[in-house]
Amino acid sequence: MKKRLLQVSAIVSTGLTLTAAVIGFVISNRLMYMKKKDENLILERETSAKRYDEVWYAQVKKSERWIQSENGYPIKAIFLEPHDTKRYVVICHGVTETKVNSFKYARMFERLGFNSVVYDHRRHGESGGKTTSFGHYEKLDLKAVVEALRLHVGPDLFFGIHGESMGGATTLLYAGMEDMAAFYVIDCAYSDISKQILHVMKTTQPIRSSLALKLAAVFMKLRDGYSISTVSPIEAVAHIKNPVLFIHSLEDEFVLPEMSQEMYDVKPGPKAIKFFAEGTHAQSYNKYPEEYEKTVAEFLDANGLMTSEM
Repeated sequence: MKKRLLQVSAIVSTGLTLTAAVIGFVISNRLMYMKKKDENLILERETSAKRYDEVWYAQVKKSERWIQSENGYPIKAIFLEPHDTKRYVVICHGVTETKVNSFKYARMFERLGFNSVVYDHRRHGESGGKTTSFGHYEKLDLKAVVEALRLHVGPDLFFGIHGESMGGATTLLYAGMEDMAAFYVIDCAYSDISKQILHVMKTTQPIRSSLALKLAAVFMKLRDGYSISTVSPIEAVAHIKNPVLFIHSLEDEFVLPEMSQEMYDVKPGPKAIKFFAEGTHAQSYNKYPEEYEKTVAEFLDANGLMTSEM
């Protein structure tokens, strides 16, 4: 009888271990290889919405560049230089998007007197990289883009960074590592990836427990070499001294607006926050382009970052 119980116990234990392994592998797979939007559809969407102007793009002074990431792959970037200025903004798109989604912000900053750099995150668009890491490896790619911009412009470079969604989280993680930009505009970023994943699991997935997230974290550490507990923009924010503008839509149910409020609350020094009444995730600019631009301009002006130089 005792031998029988031990056999049953071993079978159950093995079954639970296999089940845990399958859950961990499946969830980590979905995160590392998150399904991206079709690149042609992104271009069609931005063109039809008149946020991407083919005539403007054909005529604007620009240079396409390949930037080597310290993670071991090339990053595709475009330096857009409509002005004779050393004032630039680096623009970081969100997960599943491409640099095409960044052109609308490049046009906005062009009107404010800045040149810009748009680029594809790892595993997105034309850039290399096999997995998405929600800011962990992406922050080092952003660092490489900033270094390339500094080499291009020289010691008189004045620059800011705009990040949307994962691009915003990446920006904050980079700034927590080296606070070199004059300002940061953070649109609908998550404050902590573990909390964000758990929120998405609870609202969209049949497997909704924190245990499932812990299993996925173990597999992501084994498979992709980092701990998701380190992807915590809210911890990075506490080390950022330069001005940060947080933007979020109150109707955002994917990344909750409370996350921006939490980060605003812990940010030391110059900061501002703007909530837009309508718009789903990453739709603030699309819903309120004029008010969005005015918000950015007022933030820059309030911190002495505007200039008449063109």
